[in-house]
Amino acid sequence: MARVERHNNRQKRQLLEERVINLGKVTKVTKGGRHFRFSATVVVGNRKGLVGIGTGKANETSDAISKASKMANKNVVRISLQEGRTIPHEAIGAVGRAKVLVKPAKEGSGIVAGGSARAVLELAGVKDIVSKSLGSNTKVNVAKATLDALKSLRTPEKVAALRGKKVEEL
Repeated sequence: MARVERHNNRQKRQLLEERVINLGKVTKVTKGGRHFRFSATVVVGNRKGLVGIGTGKANETSDAISKASKMANKNVVRISLQEGRTIPHEAIGAVGRAKVLVKPAKEGSGIVAGGSARAVLELAGVKDIVSKSLGSNTKVNVAKATLDALKSLRTPEKVAALRGKKVEEL
């Protein structure tokens, strides 16, 4: 049984598309000279409601990206989409000093977002949305805040279940 589960996880990882949103170079100056390390932040998603973010650090860029990709695959979450194209309601996500406001949009408006927020929303599979970055514009924190906003979304079914009512009563 364990082998079957691992095989399914491998298939799931292969279906996820990945995008590097930040690649940083860190220099440590020592008595022997300069030592370089790289940090990478990667977003993975299947464009159908699964999305995750991960960071990795290593001596080589390719190693840092692969570590970040593995971490992102471990942190994948399911996003609730309405009509398969937008989000059910407004939400605000915050990480550090970065805040991101996401709002549902009319059909055909596309993704109105910039930078790393756009990458997260595209890989999550959201097709119509308006996003506004408030506060700090750090790439990594904006991406994490966008994911935080998406995780806080509730479908009408979830709200009805919490209140002990039917969806029609809401």
